[in-house]
Amino acid sequence: MSERHEGTKHGSSRTAVMWLLLPPLLVVIVLKTGFLPQVARIRETGFSKATDEMVHKVSTLGLDSARWQQQSHDTVKPEAAKEHNHQDQMLATNGPKDTSLINSDVAVPISTLTCNFSNVHSDICTMSGDLRIHGKSATVYVVSASTFQPENSTITIKPYTRKWEKETMSRIREVTMRSMPPAPYSFVIPPRCTVRHDMPAVVFSTGGCGTNFFHAMSDLIIPLYITAREYNGLVQLLITDYQPKWVAKFRPILAALSLYPVIDLDGDTAMRCFPLAHVGLESHRMLGIDPGLSRNGYTMMGFRDFLRSTFSLQRPWTTPISRSTGQKPRLAMVLRRHSRAITNEADAVTSMKDLGFEVVAAEPEDVNDMVHFAGVVNSCDVMVGVHGAGLTNMVFLPHNATLVQIIPWGDMKVACRYDYGDPVPDMGLQYVEYEVTAEETTLNEKYPRDDPVFTDPGSLHRQGKLWEIFLEGQNVTLDIGRFREVMQQVYQSITTE
Repeated sequence: MSERHEGTKHGSSRTAVMWLLLPPLLVVIVLKTGFLPQVARIRETGFSKATDEMVHKVSTLGLDSARWQQQSHDTVKPEAAKEHNHQDQMLATNGPKDTSLINSDVAVPISTLTCNFSNVHSDICTMSGDLRIHGKSATVYVVSASTFQPENSTITIKPYTRKWEKETMSRIREVTMRSMPPAPYSFVIPPRCTVRHDMPAVVFSTGGCGTNFFHAMSDLIIPLYITAREYNGLVQLLITDYQPKWVAKFRPILAALSLYPVIDLDGDTAMRCFPLAHVGLESHRMLGIDPGLSRNGYTMMGFRDFLRSTFSLQRPWTTPISRSTGQKPRLAMVLRRHSRAITNEADAVTSMKDLGFEVVAAEPEDVNDMVHFAGVVNSCDVMVGVHGAGLTNMVFLPHNATLVQIIPWGDMKVACRYDYGDPVPDMGLQYVEYEVTAEETTLNEKYPRDDPVFTDPGSLHRQGKLWEIFLEGQNVTLDIGRFREVMQQVYQSITTE
């Protein structure tokens, strides 16, 4: 009898022990198998279809990745890490590890993400909160986003400002923004930060403009000024489609906008954390700023003052010159080669000198040296040139100076004025144009006078031949007498007795 009682007693003890061990065993099974997210998903299915879709989208980031990230950073062997998605191999390359956000018990800040796709020039997304940017995968993780919706959990944009040009935009790398919902609906642990920044980030591409100064200024520098200037240098610039020559050329401007070296996003393996980020640049118009659209009321005159400060230019304004003093107004003549060149440029320079100008003839190599040529242009009262990228240097002219644009043959007046004439008033400059006649174009040597080149240039524009024929295919031979009359009026407007 006692033996049976003792056996029963021991059996009850074993049963009690098993019940005590069961919860820890279940926890271990859940952690080892990754079953918890599946249970959560099944549990939420009963509440709403939208939540189920959200879980499905988030799960595409990979439950295996989430489990791997739960391991201690110090115990993950390099060999094991290589077996996982490259996107999760975050090695700090340009700063200390961010230990404050790795396995932290501190509450994650609520994040927001808003995008504007209505601008004709560019798409731009702005986000704040817990933001993690991984350059190599061109991905921005918006952690604990209050703006999360299943249908927009993943957004991609190309951060360049000519979105209507398919060929240009085909060269631009996409940047992806992945939103994660706030607790308790987030089932994936976000990638760990390896570098923490306490300033905003601006992400943009230099893949569209090449070395063309007009596009560099209109597509990138002015939009970058609109987007980043408000931070007074306390902003990190991250560039995708990184062009070393472009960065080197515009380094003075980049350094004036940001106190920190720019980051080549494509080659960056760090997981960088930011409190605020812009992906894409705000753009309003060609070589222009709309103060009504700018968050801070920026203007083109203010932008030109910014350039004058950046390059230490001496003349903020030009004033009328008295002819009685013998002083001559300075004129910068931008010369071209290969296309839209002035074939009789020596005669043109001589005629302007005879009018009373001090002429500075700028060869292409002079114009390409931006730092040097900015000072030359700023010392001048007038700048003259055939339509082309070199005229963009008008941004360095002192206020109230005059730009003279020579418009090539081929019904080009509207297009040329759009690029360089329309922006002039907002820059605080004066504008004069000289339109080439059929007698002044070297197209006379290629086409008969009854060809559409002369009788109907617009029809060739519609056929997509504007660039081939009228921009790349002609030079101009100025009618010196007619050109002199136009320049005489300019001389009178900037001088006094």
